[in-house]
Amino acid sequence: MDYVSVSGTEVPAIGVGTWQMETDTAYRAVSNALDVGYRHVDTAQIYGNESGVGRAIAEADVDRDGIFLTTKVDPSHRSVDSIVASVEDSLAELDTDYVDLLLIHWPHPLADLETVMAGLNEAVERGMARHLGVSNFGKDRLDRAREFSNVPVLTDQVLFHPWWPQRELLAYCQDNDVMLTAYSPLANGGLLGDDLLERIGERYGKTGPQVAIRWATQHRNVATIPMSTSRDHLEENLDVFDFKLTRAEHDRVTRPSYLKTGRALFSGMLEF
Repeated sequence: MDYVSVSGTEVPAIGVGTWQMETDTAYRAVSNALDVGYRHVDTAQIYGNESGVGRAIAEADVDRDGIFLTTKVDPSHRSVDSIVASVEDSLAELDTDYVDLLLIHWPHPLADLETVMAGLNEAVERGMARHLGVSNFGKDRLDRAREFSNVPVLTDQVLFHPWWPQRELLAYCQDNDVMLTAYSPLANGGLLGDDLLERIGERYGKTGPQVAIRWATQHRNVATIPMSTSRDHLEENLDVFDFKLTRAEHDRVTRPSYLKTGRALFSGMLEF
């Protein structure tokens, strides 16, 4: 496993995402993921599956302090007290004393960003979370969030794949010791069967999805959290650190496209 090092913290470069998973499905996916070697798990309050994720972690043959666990606050919680209370509920659902990383899930249009960051900071100060971050923030909003936070903003979790490479945001993160956590690295399943990825993968004895995941992790300061409910695919997604794309291959894979990204978002397909 490779790691991303930011703000003096090492985070496993690949984690398991649990978006769109019901509680029992998340339990099975996380159980399988931990069993095959994952040590980075991502969930959220609005996913409604924190109890399944927590049960999988509690039953795993892995010490809790060996797992990097992230959850995300529902943006409807816009006051410090509401945010902290929601985190208390999450910890109860997850059956843990703390999460390693606490994010605000997206910027609520009616929320005061300074207040939201104060709520996340309060959770860290109370020992409920070891680190904090944001999700679905653009560069300018991320910059403001960092100004409002007394604690380093460890990450911005955003959509990131070869059709949506987030170059401006990525450069900002790399320049400011922030991790970019890439969700949907397979473009919501849209990159499955992609001819270019498959051709490059053949050179290394890898699949197209493995090439897409390796593309993401070869960026400095990038971790990624592909989703899968299949044990075989979980193993494949993790098995990407024994090859490296050339600069030319990496550049060929990067193909920004609003059209393809939009189509993939609306397809609603579960990832590999």
